Amino acid sequence: MLADFPSYRRLFYAQVTALAGTGLATVALALLAYDLAPHRAGQVVATALTIKMLAYVGAAPLLTAALARAPRKALLVGADAARALAVACLPFVDQAWQVYVLIAVLQCASAAFTPTFQAIIPELVNDSGYTSALALSRLAYDLEAMASPLLAVAVLLLVPFDGLFALTAAGFAVSALLVATTALPAPTAASRSPRRAAASWKAFATDRRLMALMALNMAVAAVTALVLVDTVVLVRSHLGGTDTGVALALACFGAGSMVVALALGWLVERFGTRALMLTGPGVLTAGAAAAAAGWVLAPGPVVLGAGWAVLGAGCALVSAPTGRLLREAAPEGGLAGVFAAQFSLSHACFLLTYPLAGWAGGLDPVLVLVGTGVFTGVCAAAAAGLWRSGPATVEQVSKVAGR
Repeated sequence: MLADFPSYRRLFYAQVTALAGTGLATVALALLAYDLAPHRAGQVVATALTIKMLAYVGAAPLLTAALARAPRKALLVGADAARALAVACLPFVDQAWQVYVLIAVLQCASAAFTPTFQAIIPELVNDSGYTSALALSRLAYDLEAMASPLLAVAVLLLVPFDGLFALTAAGFAVSALLVATTALPAPTAASRSPRRAAASWKAFATDRRLMALMALNMAVAAVTALVLVDTVVLVRSHLGGTDTGVALALACFGAGSMVVALALGWLVERFGTRALMLTGPGVLTAGAAAAAAGWVLAPGPVVLGAGWAVLGAGCALVSAPTGRLLREAAPEGGLAGVFAAQFSLSHACFLLTYPLAGWAGGLDPVLVLVGTGVFTGVCAAAAAGLWRSGPATVEQVSKVAGR
């Protein structure tokens, strides 16, 4: 598939290198938080990730509208450069507030980069190649979640965790170079309209599929926050593990997600986007329940890793096909706006889940896992009720009901 679309191939490689660096930074951030404040590491990580979400939610729609007419290549390269500089400064901080400032700069740049990148992909491939492109894009995220922690383990054997930040900056620099040397298609006049980009948000209030997607986003946000915020607490404090154990646990989460990404084409063809995405929160509920039971019977790294793998698979069942849903639901000329809206709204969910995960780090792990399972079950029921076969929009539902 990559050989058929050379421009997409280069952008895919750019995505992989940037995500590899991001994965290293995720591990390094948790370890930096533990180094700065060992007794409140969960709260420091949760605060940093909450700032990340605030930047995404506030910056993405504003930047998408303000930069709608900006050259897309310059925008992507500039965002990568800003991210590299912010990450390069992190090894030199000695106060938590300095971490928060740099994270804000880093994530504002990501808020400009990611929706633009996602909206370009459908322009680089044909209809038959789009599912494969989504699968590869999801695979890149999963490789970040699985391979980056494993790479972090190898790096930590040689250098202190500060070295992870240097590799992250290098990843962003390579990404910028690849984007700068890639031929990008000229955007259509409609896709460059700030008004069109803003109007795309209306779809999330009128299309029942996208309303259901918000419930699914909440389920994914709850589980992702649990994994990213509390893994370091569970491994280091409850299990007496090491930095390597933290990285391996995060790798298990990525491994579960990658299994789904590798099978995405077959899964979509066999079950369809709707059935696949609605199954996701059910898997999350079952995974959280199984992890809680395992923690009661035999708490240990194997139980934690197995539970995290199931949760990773459940998250991927929702996240991997999302691009197909957005493409189907986007109004004419509003694809970039819909991607930006999904980017902001999905990350807005983390404004609730990250602080809760930070607070929950001090509670009994079984209670936290059970509570997460109940929450994802509620999200599953809400999404299934909203996303039914038949009319997609609220207006169409009203017309059918009035007949």
